[in-house]
Amino acid sequence: MRSLTRACAAFRLSVGLLALPFVPAPAAAAEPVTFLIDWLPAGDKAAIYLGVQNGLFKEQGLDVTVQSGRGSSDVVTKLGTGAADIGTGGLAALLQAKAQGGVPVTAVMAIYTKQPDAIFTTADSGIASLKDLSGKTVATATFSSSNVAWPLVLKANGVSADAVKLLKVDPGALAPMLATGKVAATINWLTVAPAFTGPLKEAGKTFKALPWSEFGYDGYGLSLFASDRMLAQRPETVRKFITAYNRATEMAIADPMAAAKALKAAVPEVDAGRAAEEWTASIPLIVNPISARDGMGVFEPGLLATTWKWVAESQGLAVGSFDPGRAVTGAFLPGAAAGAKKAER
Repeated sequence: MRSLTRACAAFRLSVGLLALPFVPAPAAAAEPVTFLIDWLPAGDKAAIYLGVQNGLFKEQGLDVTVQSGRGSSDVVTKLGTGAADIGTGGLAALLQAKAQGGVPVTAVMAIYTKQPDAIFTTADSGIASLKDLSGKTVATATFSSSNVAWPLVLKANGVSADAVKLLKVDPGALAPMLATGKVAATINWLTVAPAFTGPLKEAGKTFKALPWSEFGYDGYGLSLFASDRMLAQRPETVRKFITAYNRATEMAIADPMAAAKALKAAVPEVDAGRAAEEWTASIPLIVNPISARDGMGVFEPGLLATTWKWVAESQGLAVGSFDPGRAVTGAFLPGAAAGAKKAER
């Protein structure tokens, strides 16, 4: 009888426990990552916003906050001081900073395997090469990074810098000046070409671009940077970030408008149509014969050396004074860790 009583009591206890509300175990909090784009939000930056909106970073356990920098040098500085974890910037800025001061920042992935700098002109200008700029007036943004390499690019093409009149103006004035014929050409990144086609069309003119990469200006452009502290203390986080970033880039390439809409959702003042065009204009800088040959994100030693050579000459530094390999690493790219373990065996 006592056994039966005890059994009934145990049964009632078990039922009571089952009736209690289910409280799931707390989920692991997403790891915060501060990501710094090198300039104001625009179509060429759309991939990161698509990755955030579509939850690609959350799938990796990351909570990514996107902030805006004020140029590549600003990104390098903020990463080095710990104000951000990962960011984008022109590799030239990092190479210069590493060569002159040894900043604790490293490039972990190449994004643009072609330089984005270009001459913008019109189809009826008669300008088919850089040599055709002799005697012409060219406008450029006052603080454009392209201005540093400009004299060297001209020299490499047999043109004296003195033979071209260079006007430094506000970036917003470039398209109107070209459309109205006040200048024969402008210096810009290919990613902003969509901002020129409209004004030129209204003026009855046809847009034409001369990429500097077609005139010997080879090297890596936009790249992914990380602070050395991040690489040392949170290496798996960097790998996860790159995995999600690459996936976001693939999705953006497949659907530029989706990327543009993700950008607009985060930055309402952006025009989605223009942003989609700007992202589309950036794709050939990412996907091209170089990236197909070496692999997405890879810093190939020869092209890296060429990139440094341009930087060294523009800054008056001896090419042999710095090893550009010290500024980059491929250890965090997808498959790198598995490849290293396989090699150890």
